[in-house]
Amino acid sequence: MTKAIILAGGLGTRLSSVLIDLPKPLAPINDKPFLEYQMDYWINQGVDHFILSVGYLKEKIIDYFGSQYNSVPIDYAAEEKPLDTGGGLLKALQLIKTDDQVLVLNGDTYFEVDLITLKKFHTQKKSIWTFSLFKGSESNRYMNLYLENDGKLNLKNEVSGEISRASNGGVYLINPSVIKDLNFELGEKFSIENDLLTALEKKYSLFGIKFNGQFIDIGIPEDYKRASTILI
Repeated sequence: MTKAIILAGGLGTRLSSVLIDLPKPLAPINDKPFLEYQMDYWINQGVDHFILSVGYLKEKIIDYFGSQYNSVPIDYAAEEKPLDTGGGLLKALQLIKTDDQVLVLNGDTYFEVDLITLKKFHTQKKSIWTFSLFKGSESNRYMNLYLENDGKLNLKNEVSGEISRASNGGVYLINPSVIKDLNFELGEKFSIENDLLTALEKKYSLFGIKFNGQFIDIGIPEDYKRASTILI
């Protein structure tokens, strides 16, 4: 059994010129909302329960999908005020009662990651937070991470020995209790990239694994338009 939290609460400011009164997850691509492509992929990978962290125009997402999609149940962690990615994740984690591994997905990226491989790596490394990485060319756009030979990550290039650089693909496998035990308050606004990961790195080893699957980020108009040639 695998639960997936999808962070779908962002304002979509960079897409405001092409999306009118629609949240990013409902951005139409070939007459189908982007979020459907994402959920279809992960259902085929074995996800059997979605939790959508929603904020901006959340009613439209809830009305569209309801309580299930393709027979897979959906719950909602609805923000009353913007909480950013970290605050949205913490709110969504309150709906999970066990410490089983949980998949966390960015709601505006599609990344073909093999879930079995990701889970195996996460377990072998005794990881509490595992990144799915891709070889990106836009270093100013994506969070760059430094990867040692054993898969251990450093958020800065402050490691010795042979390393390689990779980009954050926005697909994580995490152990929920670790995040719940950090000093962040429910309802607090904070970021995964700038706040949560920094706090985690001070206490734990973080790991990452590279994947070569298709990656698309619809966060800017150019890539949103390109998505129609990839997601079919």
